[in-house]
Amino acid sequence: MKMKRLGRTGLIVSELCLGTMTFGGTGMWKAVGQTQQDEADTILKAALDGGINFIDTANIYSTGESEEITGQAIRNAGIARSDVVLATKVMGQMGEGPNDCGASRHHIMDQVDASLKRLQTDQIDLYQIHGWDPVTPIEETLRALEDCVRTGRVRYVGVSNWAAWQIAKALGISERLGLARFETLQAYYTVAGRDLERELIPMLQSECLGLMVWSPLAGGLLSGKFDRDGENDNENSRRSGFDFPPVNRPRAFDAVDAMREMADGRDGASVAQIALAWLLHQKAVTSVIIGAKRIDQLEDNLKSVDIELTEDELSRLDEITKLPSEYPGWMFERQGEARQQFAES
Repeated sequence: MKMKRLGRTGLIVSELCLGTMTFGGTGMWKAVGQTQQDEADTILKAALDGGINFIDTANIYSTGESEEITGQAIRNAGIARSDVVLATKVMGQMGEGPNDCGASRHHIMDQVDASLKRLQTDQIDLYQIHGWDPVTPIEETLRALEDCVRTGRVRYVGVSNWAAWQIAKALGISERLGLARFETLQAYYTVAGRDLERELIPMLQSECLGLMVWSPLAGGLLSGKFDRDGENDNENSRRSGFDFPPVNRPRAFDAVDAMREMADGRDGASVAQIALAWLLHQKAVTSVIIGAKRIDQLEDNLKSVDIELTEDELSRLDEITKLPSEYPGWMFERQGEARQQFAES
């Protein structure tokens, strides 16, 4: 397991992160997983034994139940709290009222304390805004997060599912007002879903933000269990009951076909391991979030850190899944070509 610096901070995290969205299983989250405390304890302990020191959850997962199980699992593992980097998120609907969601000061201040209680901890290492709130001014959100940091309840702040321009605007506001800035982005990224390469990755690299990848197997579609007709060898798989995130299926299955060949050429490797390894080979990626309903799923995913893809394999997957050229990207390439040649001569 490799360790990486989280963005421009001094925090060091494992290249794989244990996601606990499968813990709990109430409401809409039943389709994702219904892992209860005993099995969650086993999964978290195996993750720690496998070299993972990074755990990610969210208040909205099973309406707080995931945080409760995660916090108890950390205690049951019998390790020092300082040996785990604990991340959670805020924004989703946590009640029926109009102020029970969003990125307002009201909601953040209510939920940070609630998350601390559920997680049985005095501080959240990484507190992330879970999505874009079209109502709350960015300044209000950032000032509330700054207060969370200054009071010691939160150590670093991040964001999830924002556009590049929104993050860039927030970074400018943070610098102008002297507030804690976003240090990470948690975003969807797979070999079959590379949309963030257009705007987000260039922005992350320019501003030195860490990238945490959610749903690295596209909700199980890249696990190798599905074929082009939508059939799979496990009718209880997550994708069967929760068809998300949206994926260009022809492109995805072209990638699966290629990754299956790569897996077959390695003793005991799986398609899922190849898909995870591809992400670990991407320079912009800090940590890949893996979730598991069963211990065997986790053990399979952990083996992805041992897979070294060749340049030919990476080039093949790149060619199969590369994004079609769009403006202004193709104009940047055309107009910058000569300038780049001079710089490299």
